[in-house]
Amino acid sequence: MKVLVPRSQGAVGVAGDDLVLEGEASCQLQDLQHCFFVDGQAAKAAPSPPIVGPEEALLRRRVGGSGGAFSSRPTLEENGYAFSLEKKITRFGAMWEMCRRKPVSYLVFLILSSSTMLIAFPASSLLSRLYYADGGKSYWILSWAAVAGWPLTALLLMPMYFLGKGSPTPLTLSLGLWYIVLGFLSALDNILFAWAYAYLPASTASLLASSSLIFSALFGYLIVKNKINLSSLDAIVIITAAVVIIALDSQSDKLAGVSNIQYILGFIWDILGSALHGLIFALSELVFIKILGGRSFHVVLEFQVMVSLCAFIFTTIGVIVTGDFQKMRVEAASFKHGQLSYSMVLLWSAVSFQLGVLGGTAVLFLASTVMAGVLNAVRVPLTSIAAIILFHDPMSGFKILSLIITGWGFVSYTFGHPSLSKES
Repeated sequence: MKVLVPRSQGAVGVAGDDLVLEGEASCQLQDLQHCFFVDGQAAKAAPSPPIVGPEEALLRRRVGGSGGAFSSRPTLEENGYAFSLEKKITRFGAMWEMCRRKPVSYLVFLILSSSTMLIAFPASSLLSRLYYADGGKSYWILSWAAVAGWPLTALLLMPMYFLGKGSPTPLTLSLGLWYIVLGFLSALDNILFAWAYAYLPASTASLLASSSLIFSALFGYLIVKNKINLSSLDAIVIITAAVVIIALDSQSDKLAGVSNIQYILGFIWDILGSALHGLIFALSELVFIKILGGRSFHVVLEFQVMVSLCAFIFTTIGVIVTGDFQKMRVEAASFKHGQLSYSMVLLWSAVSFQLGVLGGTAVLFLASTVMAGVLNAVRVPLTSIAAIILFHDPMSGFKILSLIITGWGFVSYTFGHPSLSKES
């Protein structure tokens, strides 16, 4: 009996119905189609037809094509094609099986965390757009509201200390400097996104913000030395194409009263904010690797509290220096639905943003990066649909196409990476 194997598997001998690994194969990769192993020895066979794609190979087998007899065995190309898809399905299935074996309380917390993430992040985006639509004008006030909810995370963290679930991480000079740097970058990131929402529809701003996945992958490769595999490259190309499609559809996507220059500026600020968002992710991962050395839940909450606190301090300084704090009373008086509505928009902007961060953090620790990535992909169309219903955002065929391939890019990225679950 002759068994065809690739070089990396070694020579294969036959003992009854069992295959036994016997050693390093000596065939060259380019000669793989002509190499067989008999009793652990490499031997040459007659040249075989050239390699074809998996679909064509499957068709040839079924009809007995390519000049050969009908064969019921799959080719190497078919096995590789099927294995890639099977691996992605198996990865999600393993994650689901892990979740299913957990107690009911775990599933309840996972559902709550997922729901919080899917509701809070779109709500934060819609409230940002509502602020401008109803008469708000200050980028600084909106960005300040995004980080003003940092005490919510601190309130969740404190009981963990008192209940003995963790102890405060010592604040060293290097860790403190990293908190300051990341806080400053987060404040700048919030300003860029607040500026973008002033000129872009909420659906468009949400789609453009999904490009942060591209920059997360690139900065992760450059700073943390994360690997970029084919799934990452596929996602980068797909999401870049989605951004280009939106840019080509600018004439049908502008808000009333927004000039071409303002639309272009909003587009640029959103992309720059996404790039900065990716840089913050990479630098945060570097801090966990080099300084914190662990990712327990309370350590991540500490990190989030300290970075948000520093961002809040920087943004507060900006609001005071620009004089926007003094203008809040005037802005509230001229708000479309009154001062109470103005206060509620800012309050719930702060709450929704922090709840979204907490929900995303909980999903990462309760399930995996795969589930967090899938939920992140789902929230993009949710935001777009809600913006169409609430703000009557324009939705052209170009934007629908961009929405579809953005989701495709997220799914390609998340299912192409190992599931970093708590159990694994």
